[in-house]
Amino acid sequence: MVDIKHKLKIVRGAYKIEIKGQLELPFETRQKSRFKATLVSGEEVGIMLPRGEILRGGDLVTTSDGRIIEVIAQPEQVLHVEGESAAALARIAYHLGNRHVAVEIGDGYLQLSDDHVLERMLEGLGATVTRITVPFEPEAGAYAGAGHEHGVAKIHDHHHDHDHDHDHCDHAHKN
Repeated sequence: MVDIKHKLKIVRGAYKIEIKGQLELPFETRQKSRFKATLVSGEEVGIMLPRGEILRGGDLVTTSDGRIIEVIAQPEQVLHVEGESAAALARIAYHLGNRHVAVEIGDGYLQLSDDHVLERMLEGLGATVTRITVPFEPEAGAYAGAGHEHGVAKIHDHHHDHDHDHDHCDHAHKN
């Protein structure tokens, strides 16, 4: 089994690169640093990326034997969320952010991993929610690349590996 330890940090198209395989993964797996996976060809690979490194669809990674592999964002079932206005959608985004939900932001819509509890909350906020199957590419988060992995917290797992002192219900500051 070959290992994948590095993501290429070049602009696609800047150099002629021969891609020798594809690695198709859902977002939940692409946000992990260490795991075993299978290339589209059926070959097993071990992924050992630096902690906090997220694989995105279109990324290129290198194997221990020198091949370049393209990462494909696997289509998965997500909740496609629309609001009746920009303000309504911003309000919905606020409530999802307050729950540390990984969200993909598009022009006039939000997308998030399928979750029936969040679906009910969103409908209660007046959102139009539809289940669709697409590649899921949520925002990296405000702390991406800063050694803080808040931007990709799991929906059901709100347990953090660190202490912090923000209140999840009231962010008002008092003078």
